[in-house]
Amino acid sequence: VKGGTYIEQPAHLKAIAFDKTGTLTRGEPEVVAVVPLNGHTEDELLERAAALEARSTHPLASAITAHAAARGIAPSPAEDARLLQGKGVTGRFDGEDFWLGSHRYLVERGQSTDELAARTDAFERAGRTVIAIGNARHVCGLIAVADTLRPEARAAIEALRRAGIRRLVMLTGDNRATGEAIGREVGVDAVEAELLPEDKVAAVERLAEEYGTVAMVGDGVNDAPAMARASLGIAMGAMGSDAAIETADIALMADDLTRLPWLIKHSRHTIRIIRENIVFALAVKAVFVVLTFAGIATLWGAIAADVGASLLVVANALRLLRADETPGAGTASGA
Repeated sequence: VKGGTYIEQPAHLKAIAFDKTGTLTRGEPEVVAVVPLNGHTEDELLERAAALEARSTHPLASAITAHAAARGIAPSPAEDARLLQGKGVTGRFDGEDFWLGSHRYLVERGQSTDELAARTDAFERAGRTVIAIGNARHVCGLIAVADTLRPEARAAIEALRRAGIRRLVMLTGDNRATGEAIGREVGVDAVEAELLPEDKVAAVERLAEEYGTVAMVGDGVNDAPAMARASLGIAMGAMGSDAAIETADIALMADDLTRLPWLIKHSRHTIRIIRENIVFALAVKAVFVVLTFAGIATLWGAIAADVGASLLVVANALRLLRADETPGAGTASGA
């Protein structure tokens, strides 16, 4: 937690936006289907995809390179690899330029066909993420990747709703069909899909305009701008990117989403303790002002009351260290 302000901020949250991959899902996707096209083989498709993704740390890239390695395919990284933010990557492999990206990027390039759209739609309706690989001549094939929800994700969403969060939204750069399938499974109020990093920022701004205090929970480089724009940025600390952790105000060191409801409860408890301490301290001062004008107060009595009030305020604040009964929560020192 990067400062006292961010202990108090969660108490005021009205809406929370979540990234999908690596935040609500495990971020450990696996390749579930390889569909070569236009005379290519699966090995050729995986070789080109692995070369393009060799230097990427994105979970989808890791899934492709791991699947290729499991089949004994370990190509040299593509030359002149260039990231297309929120779309994919381009690069040169074996002297030829290739691209890799989402179906939306495929459409943007004008290389989509009815057959490709039908294949992609079938995968996406099943909650798969589809990655296309191709060159200037044609599409070489499709790779379908599947991720699974974090086991605690649905329970955390329900606990946040019980805690009074009015709007829970999932923001993803993935296709709409896959995003909505995950959204239904986890139980969020709304899903905004096919978003570029700047679109996530705009989505957070809309939430802020409607609800005031908004948090963004994410783990990747693409989430950092939205986290910076939110009232409170929360990063998945274990598997999050350096950019996300650096931008965030709070990091969940164990990537445990059940800490979010605990954090809100703890924040409200903190504010309540602060108010109690302020009221008590002012009341003691007021009593001694009255006693002083009445000629009853003494110097030693005032000193004793002041020191006693300080000790009682500290003792009252120490109640925040008591173990919480919320599932998955520990002491305040574990925040």
